[in-house]
Formats: sequence, structure tokens, C-alpha cells
Amino acid sequence: MSLLVPFAGLRPKPEYASEVVAPPYDVLNTSEAREQAAGRPYSFLHISKPEIDLPEGTDPYDPQVYQKGAENLHALIDADILIRDEKPCYYLYRLVMGEHVQTGLVAAASVKDYNTNRIRKHEFTRPEKEDDRVRQIDALNAQTGPVFLTYRHNKTVDEIAARISKTKPVYDLTANDGVRHTLWIIDDADTIETLTNTFEAMDCLYIADGHHRSAAASRIAAMRADKRAKAGESAADYFLSVVFPDNQMKILDYNRVIRDLHGLSEAEFLKAVASAFDLQPEESAVKPGKAGEFGMYLQGKWYRLQIHADLIPQDDPVGRLDVSLLQNNLIGPVLGIDDPRRDRRIDFVGGIRGLGELEKRVNSGEMKLAFSLYPTSMADLMSVADANEVMPPKSTWFEPKLADGLVSHVLD
Repeated sequence: MSLLVPFAGLRPKPEYASEVVAPPYDVLNTSEAREQAAGRPYSFLHISKPEIDLPEGTDPYDPQVYQKGAENLHALIDADILIRDEKPCYYLYRLVMGEHVQTGLVAAASVKDYNTNRIRKHEFTRPEKEDDRVRQIDALNAQTGPVFLTYRHNKTVDEIAARISKTKPVYDLTANDGVRHTLWIIDDADTIETLTNTFEAMDCLYIADGHHRSAAASRIAAMRADKRAKAGESAADYFLSVVFPDNQMKILDYNRVIRDLHGLSEAEFLKAVASAFDLQPEESAVKPGKAGEFGMYLQGKWYRLQIHADLIPQDDPVGRLDVSLLQNNLIGPVLGIDDPRRDRRIDFVGGIRGLGELEKRVNSGEMKLAFSLYPTSMADLMSVADANEVMPPKSTWFEPKLADGLVSHVLD
């Protein structure tokens, strides 16, 4: 069993690709998905968010939702909108967002290597979200949402990507959010063998995004292994992934907004903050320029915060993260939010929305306070995963997002 293998992808006919491709299932709520799919019968949202085709108010976890997704998938196959490649392939996938470019490999990744932590994790999963993906994969008999993986960049893979990207792609489209998606098919046997062997020689891969999808794939593999009459590999022993080199990844800041000051006056709060941070008032919004630096927005004013150096635990890959420093030295002890995963007094705002979104939520009166953070680095993510540790919630926001519907992995 190899770390990565090619597979016969299920994908749109080129003339339908722009009509099929959709945002990931988990970046839209039901109403947003319904609005985006209106008048677009081939949109992959009918498969990834099938509750949009059922009466409003339908529980998205209702069994009929998964059944509807399967019906919609098979309808696109029967209509020849989605086609299946005749032999196993890899796919080169390029994303362009503004000036940022990243090029990765669409492949099937080994569940066995996920289970043994060769494909390394850095987040806990939530049972209800994991259960949802298990039901979705089982109903569709396919993995439609790719897991976002990364690896330490490799010269051989870089050279193959550069060569393939000079050829004609099968798709080249720009989505509604302005992100350009380009896909090439890699079906040459020698290139496939080189890629498989090159990744097999690597120590590990890392999950960047998609912990629930990979955990669900592991459960599906176990379920189907129990039912199989014969031993040996099946498609369910692998999961759909896109693997990018670490030096092309873009992590944005993941910011915090807080509902109140935990009973403190503004003066009391600022005094408490000063016990762990140097505070500097600023005239404009603060976008931190280095690790250990934070922006804070309170009562229409921005402050620049710098954590005291002696509070940074250098030998703790989790404790030295900026999200941990802010949580452990301010959000927890000063604001009384000890469990940011469950406490309703805190919310999280991805950096793609900009600092204006932080100001908006505070100025509206919905929130009292906002913090802007410096993005977590890929090196920090890998250090946490290598130590078999778990990051705090909402530590990384990856952009651009992978599209749903470009290539799916059928579990024959």
C-alpha cells in the first residue's frame, strides 16, 4: 500500500466544468448554498448540500438529505455531465488568488498511513461533523470533498509540476470569488510511477485542512473491510486529497471577537492586559507584522500589543503559538473564556474578511472587543503535528479554498 496512488476520477465534461464546480460544502450555510445554486442545475452544491433541494427547514442531517445527494450525483452521471476516467491518473491542480499561486497533486491517500500517523493531524474532530461525512460518503459511494494535505517541498515533484503545467489543461476556469482553478490530467505511466515512488520515499504528509473528511474516510474503510468477503485493497482504503508543497501554502490570520469584558471596566481591563503585554495606541487598524504581536480593537480605538518575551515557552510547539499566547495570557485569565471551543462569548473571523469585519462587529454592539493575530506558520503547524500534539481551535485559515466537483473519488 503506497502513501499516494492514482485513481480513475469522476469529473465534469470540460464544457460543463464551470457550471459544476462549487465552493467547499463547509464554507456556505444552507441559505447561501440555495442562493448560489439557484438556476444552476449542474452545480455540485446539489450533491454537497442536497438539503437545498428539499423543503426549507429540513434538518441537514436527516437521512433523506444523504439520499437526495446520491440521487443528484447519479443524475449528473446519467446525463453525461460527469464522466469517469478510464484508467487511474494523477491530476495537477493549480489555484491562483491574486498574486498567490499554488500547484498541487490530486491523489488518493492511504487510510492505513492516516491511521498510523504517517499522515499527521493537528486538530481534534467533532463527532457530529465526522458522522455527517461518514453518512455522506457512504450514501454517495464516493469522496467528493478533498482533504487538503501538505509536504516538505521536493525537487522531483516541482520539476514534474513545472513540465505538466506547460501543457494544455483539461479545465481552466475562474470561480465567482475570483480564484482561478486549472487542472491537468497526468496519465503517463512513467510520470505516475515517479510520483508514486517519490511520495512513498517521504517520511510523512500533513493535514492542513480536512480532519473530519479524513477521519470519516478511515471509518468508512473500517466499515467496508468488515463487510468485504475477500482480503486485499479496495478504493475505500484511500481518500481523496490534494497535496501541496509547504513553500506554496498560504495561511491567513484567524482573528477573535469577544462579547464582553467579563465584568471589568475599560480601565481595569487595560491594566490587566498590561501585565502580560506592552500596549501602544494606534491611529489605524493593526495588522500584526510578526509573531508575538497582536492588534486589539476596543471602544473605537486600536492598540498594538506585544507579548512579554519571558512568557513565550520556546520548547512547547503548542504553547508558543500566537493563538495559545493570546488565549493563555489574556482571553482565559482576564476574560474568563477557558474553553474557546464551546464558550459562546467568543467567535472567530477568518483573515480573508479583513480587519474591517472586526471593526464592524464591535461597532455594531454585537461584540465588545476584537483581536487581530499574525498567521500561524507552516513550520509551526508541522512542529505541532510532529510532536503528536493538537492546535487550539481556529488556529489556521487556509486560502484559497479547494473547489468541490473538479474530481471525485468513487469507492468501487
